[in-house]
Amino acid sequence: MSEVKLSTDGIRYIALFESMTGASARDCFEDSENNRLIFVVKSGDMGLAIGKGGEHINRVKKTIGKHVEIIEHSDDAAEFVKNAFHPVSIKNVNIMVKDDKRIAYVEVLTKEKGLAIGRDGKNIEKVKKLSARHHNIDDVIIQ
Repeated sequence: MSEVKLSTDGIRYIALFESMTGASARDCFEDSENNRLIFVVKSGDMGLAIGKGGEHINRVKKTIGKHVEIIEHSDDAAEFVKNAFHPVSIKNVNIMVKDDKRIAYVEVLTKEKGLAIGRDGKNIEKVKKLSARHHNIDDVIIQ
């Protein structure tokens, strides 16, 4: 597992997120290009982070003034990649080593490939960055 380095802002955002939701955040990734924050919460804390009817997450969004996404952490790299693609339905994730690089091959339903990639590739980029930060995965390839 790789070492996650947080910026000062990231630490502040995590403190705010945890105090407002009661969920434990393991990471906060700031995607300034898309004006969003992505929190990686401890496995099992997803419901707590969202809150009843989305009240916790909506309060965090209002306070921060940015779009907020939550991903549930998993020690299993394939499960983590699946969680990062949510709400896309993932058929299968294979993690292979080729030329000393860890690559995650993700099998997605044909009709959901566009959603998996996202506008201007923002969803696949999010998954690539978070997979590299948490599981040393060098690339994520959608099949």
